Amino acid sequence: MTKKIIAFGASSSTNSINKQLAAYAASQFENADTEVLDLNDYEMPIFSLDREANSGIPELAHHFFEKLGTADLIIVSLAEHNGAYSTAFKNIFDWTSRINPKFFQGKQTLILATSPGPRGGLTVLEIAKNRFPFQGAVVNGSFSLPSFNENFNANEGITNEQLKNDLLEIIESIEL
Repeated sequence: MTKKIIAFGASSSTNSINKQLAAYAASQFENADTEVLDLNDYEMPIFSLDREANSGIPELAHHFFEKLGTADLIIVSLAEHNGAYSTAFKNIFDWTSRINPKFFQGKQTLILATSPGPRGGLTVLEIAKNRFPFQGAVVNGSFSLPSFNENFNANEGITNEQLKNDLLEIIESIEL
């Protein structure tokens, strides 16, 4: 039976390097159907209790929650904005957690991060590794790709052999 992977970059950038990394990681799994989500398809008003009381939870939050529910594995590559999640992801996170605080729904999860800099989003990656299990994620691995522009090529994927092997080792350890 073919397994389903939902992958996304936790950024609203149209040229998201994190979306590229998430799609690349998903493509490394054999015998899996992959769907790469674009957070721009889930743009909602900024979360607030008042907005929820007046209008309810947006339909897009329900769609996002349902999409995650179809996955056997969720791959998230986190953009780091000022040391934390991007606003786009945090807003989806906030709305979806109102449907179910465990919105990852017990799914296997691979957490990634990248940035143009040498730390590769390590700060936000640590936040997610500590936080996601409280939201129902079964974290099967994490990986940071530093200096994206020097270590990734759109045609080849990860070009640094050691980093590529590090990610593949994590991928091989995940049983789908």
